[in-house]
Amino acid sequence: MTDKLYSLLGTVIAASVLTTAQAKTLEQAYQDISESELHKHTKILSSDAFGGRLPTSEGEKKTMDYLTKHFKEAGFKGGYNGSYLQPVELTEITANPDVVLTVTGKGKTATFNYIDDMVLGTARVSEKESIKDSEIVFVGYGINAPEYKWNDYQDLDVKGKTVVILVNDPGFETQNPDLFTGSAMTYYGRWTYKYEEASRQGAAAAVIVHETAPASYPWSVVTNSWTGPQYGLYREDKNMDRVSLEGWLTRDTAVKIFNQAGLNFDEYKQKALQGPIAKSLGLNANATVNSTLKRSTSNNFVATLPGSATPDEHILLTGHWDHIGTDTSLEGDQIYNGAHDNATGIGGMIEIAKAFGSLDKAPKRSITVLATTAEEQGLLGSLYYAQNPSYAMDKTVAVFNLDSLNILGPTEDMIVRGKGKSEVEDYLAEAAEKQGRHLVKGTNPAAGSYYRSDHFNFAKQGVPAVFSGGGSYPINDDVAEYRKKMLPEMRRCYHQLCDEYNPEWNLKGAIEDLQVTFDAMFNVANSDDWPKWSKTSEFQRK
Repeated sequence: MTDKLYSLLGTVIAASVLTTAQAKTLEQAYQDISESELHKHTKILSSDAFGGRLPTSEGEKKTMDYLTKHFKEAGFKGGYNGSYLQPVELTEITANPDVVLTVTGKGKTATFNYIDDMVLGTARVSEKESIKDSEIVFVGYGINAPEYKWNDYQDLDVKGKTVVILVNDPGFETQNPDLFTGSAMTYYGRWTYKYEEASRQGAAAAVIVHETAPASYPWSVVTNSWTGPQYGLYREDKNMDRVSLEGWLTRDTAVKIFNQAGLNFDEYKQKALQGPIAKSLGLNANATVNSTLKRSTSNNFVATLPGSATPDEHILLTGHWDHIGTDTSLEGDQIYNGAHDNATGIGGMIEIAKAFGSLDKAPKRSITVLATTAEEQGLLGSLYYAQNPSYAMDKTVAVFNLDSLNILGPTEDMIVRGKGKSEVEDYLAEAAEKQGRHLVKGTNPAAGSYYRSDHFNFAKQGVPAVFSGGGSYPINDDVAEYRKKMLPEMRRCYHQLCDEYNPEWNLKGAIEDLQVTFDAMFNVANSDDWPKWSKTSEFQRK
């Protein structure tokens, strides 16, 4: 569609919105973002009927149908060549759980079992991947970061070898603000980066040592998220430039392997904090992963409300619709319902869309909503869209992301993950101030939340992107007491079977966050401004 035709379409739609009986002012649309409706959306999307919303499942079809119905009602049009669905070709790789890791050397042989001791799989599109007598090398944090003058692979040849890597980055353990970014995780601390860098270095296998504090989640999250079907974007080259095997070790397993080598794990972990370190353990690793392969098609959901003046410029709202699905091998409850993560976010996207669609005049710029697939598998849906956008990246003005909304009640503040990265936050701050709130950094910067949700793939493309929501300071004693009760449950149920809808959730804070996001999006969409990255950000618009 040409820009001229698109502009005409935007004018027609804006006029139709203007004449509808439901047309509202900005304040009316703001106030109509509904807590009861958010409860309803969350309850339905996370019900057993949706089966945990695994990509390519029947739950996906039900989710797409639900979104299509509500976005049509809101006046949004299909954002992918006239369709609401953008096909995403995926490769499904399911490792057989019979994999065993055998470590030989120093006159001993040790075996480690799947799930209890380690998790191993492959990102290669291959039915069988093995390592045989692969030398084990400890490479500290497995980071090559020139801007931090840090290279754990310096003068090191790891081709064909198995690298053992610490989770997070050196700043977390030291809490030294001058080392990387101190307690706040950088992208170098993410598991995705560590596997990518090990692959670039030519390693045969890469395993990360899991520790709960620096990972920010328990071992059960690893076993729930890295077992069963694993997805990757379909590639003709079958991803053969990736390491053959990749996975995780429990801390106890790592300690045992170091002991077999006659070394102390904690001692070498401390050495890794002092600077790049590489140490061959004098041991060899052996493992074979047999996998079942399946090529399938999932979908991103894309919907657009064309702008009234410059419809070729887009404000993007992102959030993932998928979760972990159903595990039929379990007794009793088998469904990972994903109510908090991320049925709440998808419900919030519907409410914001309804607010925009009800306005007496559409904003000058277009509002585009992207509900992504396979976020839980490594942000795959947003990665695919960023590489194959419906609307050009240089016409995407800003990105707002919704993931796991606030279920803990209203707060005096609003958390911005990775606070200080871009001028988009100025719009959020202005909107939050109307509620008497202020923006703050996240309480757990070590989790690296900015690099763990869909907006990140747009940041890598240079589009200023913000991820906000929730807060740390409850508005009164009643909310504080409720929060004290609910917070442990929320943390315990992350990626667990117990992430189920609870009608007792206090979603008033979520509604306030959605109102802030709506207000900020409206103001960016109605301006001529192109928000910039801050000078200290690692991202810049391309």
